[in-house]
Amino acid sequence: MLTLRKSADRGHADHGWLKSHHSFSFAGYYDPAHMGWGNLRVINEDRVAPGKGFGTHGHRDMEIISYVLQGNLAHKDTLGNVKGIPPGDVQRMSAGTGVMHSEFNHAPDQTTHFLQIWIEPAKNGIAPSYEQKHFDAADKRGRLRLVASPDGADGSVTVHADAALYAGLFDGAEAATLALDPARKGYVHLVRGELTVNGQRLSGGDAALLAGESQVRLTDGKDAEVLVFDLAA
Repeated sequence: MLTLRKSADRGHADHGWLKSHHSFSFAGYYDPAHMGWGNLRVINEDRVAPGKGFGTHGHRDMEIISYVLQGNLAHKDTLGNVKGIPPGDVQRMSAGTGVMHSEFNHAPDQTTHFLQIWIEPAKNGIAPSYEQKHFDAADKRGRLRLVASPDGADGSVTVHADAALYAGLFDGAEAATLALDPARKGYVHLVRGELTVNGQRLSGGDAALLAGESQVRLTDGKDAEVLVFDLAA
């Protein structure tokens, strides 16, 4: 079964300095029909104005992935990490027993556009940790590149969760298929462009929620960037 979730149906918040679209219930947006999908709890598409950002705040018992699309996100945390996250990098922060961090766009004239992703951990109370890796566009061109996994396979970042995340770029005749266990759940988030997913046409910001499916088939891309999740049910 494939359920299409249109971009326009997401929650939306405009704080002036921050414009955000929420795929699932978050902060002031509450929709009991969209509380998460499997162990995927949050996908926020955020645009942070120049010189603005999230002040120091805390998290615990959550796997948090940042995926930057434009600009740069400056990260600072109580683990001692001070890093900039440019497009192509995938950052993973395991909040575990608790961590404080801030995220800022220090650019004077460019908006930072990024995805904030939360996945429920397989075990609570682990030690907080941080990891960041770069994945070239060429590695994602016409294929699904594993960028996050429970065991750090294929050079991906390690998430302490029963989930895998793939990223891909597709245009024209480029296509890819990812096998799924029908007992698990899949989630496809189209970052930009257009793409056909298991016969359904998606546009930027749309998502496909998969249950009982044996594969994800991606075809007919038009300047498409996509994230595909393999998730615990």
